[in-house]
Amino acid sequence: MEAPKHILIDSPSDGVSRITLNRPESRNALNNKLRGEIFSQLEENDLDESIKVTIIRGAGKAFCAGYDLKGNNNEARPFHTAGGDGSWARHVVDGAFRMWDLAKPVIAQVHGYCLAGGTELATACDLIYVATDAKIGYPVVRSMSPPDNQFFPWMVGMRNAMEMMLTGDAISGEDAAKFGFANRAYNEEILEDEVLKIAEKIAKIPSDLEQMNKRSVHRQMELMGMRAAIRQGTEIQALAFHTKSTRAHFKELAAGLTDALSSRDGKFGDYRTSKKED
Repeated sequence: MEAPKHILIDSPSDGVSRITLNRPESRNALNNKLRGEIFSQLEENDLDESIKVTIIRGAGKAFCAGYDLKGNNNEARPFHTAGGDGSWARHVVDGAFRMWDLAKPVIAQVHGYCLAGGTELATACDLIYVATDAKIGYPVVRSMSPPDNQFFPWMVGMRNAMEMMLTGDAISGEDAAKFGFANRAYNEEILEDEVLKIAEKIAKIPSDLEQMNKRSVHRQMELMGMRAAIRQGTEIQALAFHTKSTRAHFKELAAGLTDALSSRDGKFGDYRTSKKED
């Protein structure tokens, strides 16, 4: 297999594999090459008997600032998803469930920005631990569409999800843990150590048991309709792409990505337009 170019892989403890998204210059924005390397490594880890659990984290100032809007998300996708309206959203959801269905647990270690596609990557993991000052949100709702992967109501409840979807505001890591998006929040200085402690606990339990333990939780969520509801959400996302506002935003993006995103967030004074550079 070709050596990955956009991720770093190490083993910080016995039975623990760690994937570091390594595009810090773009705050680890997800292009299809990076996504493909993540999926390939996760699948390789699932087949490796020596690995019990995987941690995903980001290099630099952020976990992941979302999808790479400079790339073409229709090219070089890491796996096939049927075309037509909503193809990208269905592809994102397919990827999330590929992670969901892995035998071995995956942990997201989140610091800095965790936005849009970054939130979708994190929620596809089995456990999420965040820095208290992390910024977690989906600003895309201000200009384009609801999420590709509409997990927010399931994770944070109706009222919190509604506020995030109607404002595009980010929540802090502390609130993310309080609302149920994350398991726990820690000061960033100790986040890595605390995540490793959890991973080491998981690694002490046989993988054949953990596969059943993980699946038992997922099956309960599926019986409540989570998987079907998230797939249904891709159709709402596809409809949003036909709205007048979204078509106008696509033209703004084509004219200049930075200006379009600054225009989107400028009236709110957050994200890239915050007075304090994050």
